[in-house]
Amino acid sequence: MSKKLGFRKALETRLKKSQVAAKKKAISIFTAMSVAHVDDEELTPGEVRNIEKALPRGDIYTGQWCDNLPHGDGKYLWTDGCMYVGEWYKGKMTGKGKFSWPSGATYEGEFKSGFMDGKGTYTGCSGDTYKGSWVMNFKQGEGAHSFSSGDRYEGEWRRGLPDGQGRYQWKNGNHYMGQWRNGLMHGNGTMIWSNGNRYDGSWEDGFPRGNGNFKWPDGSLYVGIWTKDGKDQNGTYYPAGSPSENLDWDPQQVFLEDLKDAKICTGENVSILPSQKMPNWSAMANKRSEGRQRRMVDRKSKNLSYGSDITDVSTAGEGDSKVEDVVVRKPNPENSDIRQSRPQFKKIMKKQGQAISKGHKHYDLMLNLQLGIRHSVGRPGPVVSLDLRPSAFDPKEKVWTKFPPEGSKHTPPHQSCDFRWKDYCPLVFRTLRKLFNVDAADYMLSICGNDALRELSSPGKSGMFFYLTNDDRYMIKTMKKAEVKMTIVGPHQSEVHEFSDFRVLIRMLPAYYNHVRSFQNTLVTKFFGLHCVKLTGTSQKKVRFVIMENLFCTHYAIHRRFDLKGSSHGRTSSKPESEVDPTTTLKDLDLNYIFRLQKLWFQEFCRQVDRDCDFLEQERIMDYSLLIGFHFREVSSPCGSDVPTPTGNQDPLTEDAPRLSQASKDQFPSDRWSSVRLGTNMPARAEKTVRKSDSDSQLVGEPTGVFYDVILFFGIIDILQDYDITKKLEHAYKSMQYDPTSISAVDPKQYSKRFRDFIFKVFVEDT
Repeated sequence: MSKKLGFRKALETRLKKSQVAAKKKAISIFTAMSVAHVDDEELTPGEVRNIEKALPRGDIYTGQWCDNLPHGDGKYLWTDGCMYVGEWYKGKMTGKGKFSWPSGATYEGEFKSGFMDGKGTYTGCSGDTYKGSWVMNFKQGEGAHSFSSGDRYEGEWRRGLPDGQGRYQWKNGNHYMGQWRNGLMHGNGTMIWSNGNRYDGSWEDGFPRGNGNFKWPDGSLYVGIWTKDGKDQNGTYYPAGSPSENLDWDPQQVFLEDLKDAKICTGENVSILPSQKMPNWSAMANKRSEGRQRRMVDRKSKNLSYGSDITDVSTAGEGDSKVEDVVVRKPNPENSDIRQSRPQFKKIMKKQGQAISKGHKHYDLMLNLQLGIRHSVGRPGPVVSLDLRPSAFDPKEKVWTKFPPEGSKHTPPHQSCDFRWKDYCPLVFRTLRKLFNVDAADYMLSICGNDALRELSSPGKSGMFFYLTNDDRYMIKTMKKAEVKMTIVGPHQSEVHEFSDFRVLIRMLPAYYNHVRSFQNTLVTKFFGLHCVKLTGTSQKKVRFVIMENLFCTHYAIHRRFDLKGSSHGRTSSKPESEVDPTTTLKDLDLNYIFRLQKLWFQEFCRQVDRDCDFLEQERIMDYSLLIGFHFREVSSPCGSDVPTPTGNQDPLTEDAPRLSQASKDQFPSDRWSSVRLGTNMPARAEKTVRKSDSDSQLVGEPTGVFYDVILFFGIIDILQDYDITKKLEHAYKSMQYDPTSISAVDPKQYSKRFRDFIFKVFVEDT
């Protein structure tokens, strides 16, 4: 009995000593500052810990760690003095963070896969500051750069250089507003000097080239064609005072003197990019794996026992896979989307359409159109008020102008034939251009600049032609006034006209104006002018045309385009699949995607489609369609920033939801300083669909779970077809041969309902 008591006391004493020793060891571990080596401890797969690690090359990482990679918030310090503090995703700088260089330069903003990508601010060591959008380490999108020299550029960027619309302010007070290309003034723009002199016109590679006006503060004006070498330069001087005043001034002075100090700053170079500092985690994992194997052999040879903190790889579950002793968790297909890189497409090397050069059958018509537009838009008019009188919409409200080849008091001499020019409802369309934020000088130079218009294709069944301006901003469509006149004999004899799109536009113009004025985000076609060219002589030919917005005016390549009506009869492309390229317009039965919009954008989209369809239904319009074009982006990280919402507020998303980088929501919008709006430059996700059968009854296929990040462009087009007698006859005839619900020609009310039902299946909320 006494032996048992003695053994028990000895055991208790030994246990107390071991507990005290363990406690002292624990205190020493947690109170002393220590840096744990990467392979000093094992973590459970998927477990996130706050940890401090010394990496093989002497770098130090402090922060959240998961599956042998930085994941979450963390700080990485390189031995050369570079440092990153911010968010990580699977070993890559992704999310919001700050990168510092040893020189003192910093970048603070959004990252994606180690690249500066999204909204961010770079502050250089010499005082340069850029604040704006980035894509893959390049300044791209909208941004403002303040240079250490005192100059400042604010506008659009592409691959690190000013490109698009922008404003450059020099330290001496001179400034340029207009188009840029590859870091130089190129396109249409205005240069204003601090002394009040001003040049408006075309530029090429940093210098005036082509049509342009030079104006002095006293009102004197020089209008002509500009070239740097002076060979083809010629123009006319219009003095502000006496007409007999002589001009003692050489236009070459602009090149030699006025632009001498107009140097564009390039900014400082970044010594090394954050993406170049990314560690090679796979190589480190191999070294850690070899080290663990050696230690396991050493431990086994010494017959050491291991605690439960050492996990045997053989115990990994079925959802795990083993690669060189590193446990990697496989993605669960039920909880993750399949995100694909963009498909490969045939490259279109040149712009669509045929340039209308001398010798083209429509060359004279193009010259007449350009002369007329220059006259109409450049002519001084009353101050534009948004409150228009009913008389402004009167179809008789039109202005005729004669354009003799030798010129007149109000028109310049020209090389085309004698013609007359007519403006329909000029005050209404001038006001519409103001509503749509169209600058008069930009509008005139886009259509009437040096570059020729492009004819898109030969006319179809309607016999109408389409033209594009060289900068792709505006589309010009010829129109017919009246195509059919019919007489219906009944109790009362009456004549019934088929109203063409020209007459429909004139008829609905008051309602159209009120609609687009009330709803800024309207998706219906934007009209900018309605005109007529009448050739004199024996032919007396009249050509009417309307100028409207081109939906696909963007620096993005449009990879796919669809024209969707919600009907199925005849709604498929006539081209075989092998001949389909990015310029092919596909139709309803060709559609193999649905588009997922962020919650607030989806709500705004639904509201606006309802408003626009109500308007078109009230105007008895049918046969319109939703034209969609989209650009496939590369695979994006699920840890980017939120998409901007219609109200400017962020919509809270779950952490697992895929998000798009802010940086790519850029490029050439209708409003030059607006980046994303409904139907323009809209980030979204396109989900691949598959139709179960070839039946026309299934317009929208079944979702496959395969997603692509896309930039969307869309709008409602062909809004000038009313439900006239020919459409009623077409409906009656086709209804006897086909399912009445499958044909396009139906009553406007039925058409509106079918269109909405279909579109709200194609566009869904991204959950």
